[in-house]
Amino acid sequence: MPYKTMASMMQMDDAARLGKLLIDQLEWRNTNDGAAAVWEAEGWYGSDHNKLWIKTEGERVGGTTQDARIEAFWDRIVTRWWDLQLGAREDFGNGPGRTWAAAGLAGLAPYWFDIEATLYVGNAGRTAARVKGEYDILITQRLIVQPEAEANLYGKRDPARRTGSGLSDLDLGVRVRYEVRREFAPYIGVAWQRRLGATADLERAAGASANDVQVLAGIRAWF
Repeated sequence: MPYKTMASMMQMDDAARLGKLLIDQLEWRNTNDGAAAVWEAEGWYGSDHNKLWIKTEGERVGGTTQDARIEAFWDRIVTRWWDLQLGAREDFGNGPGRTWAAAGLAGLAPYWFDIEATLYVGNAGRTAARVKGEYDILITQRLIVQPEAEANLYGKRDPARRTGSGLSDLDLGVRVRYEVRREFAPYIGVAWQRRLGATADLERAAGASANDVQVLAGIRAWF
């Protein structure tokens, strides 16, 4: 009996329901269009094997939302390091809103790269794909350098939202954060946004630049 009691106490309760909110980026940037407020956040609730996952990101310039999205996923662990995510995405901001069904994988690649790869299917035959990766480089236990890269692809032109077919854009950035506590870290950094191909042509036709190097500062927090 004592053995069984100790064994039961040592077992992990992978059915327990927990939640987390991560504000990964809440920052100011100096863009070609002026000072911008940029956010990227996600939250989840559920067990180790099944979770509800909500993600959002966007940018506001001059009090106007330029480009933003919100996604909701059912998240299911499929291997030790990877989760399958199925759900939906809603785009809003400049231009008409767009709704997509979504399916993707999220997890840790070799050498601890944090990777997300998602495919989207929308109405009117629209398709898209998004790949994002980031990596934490520990300078000390509190000072961390985080490179990040994101690429978006679209299956067909959508002039109303100034996106062309093919590889649409690249967003590269490096942030240096100092963890005052693990749950709270101010940071500074630099980001480079580049529109490509037909998307770059649509940006130029609208009087915007296809290339933007931005200095940024913000905070990262989780609860």
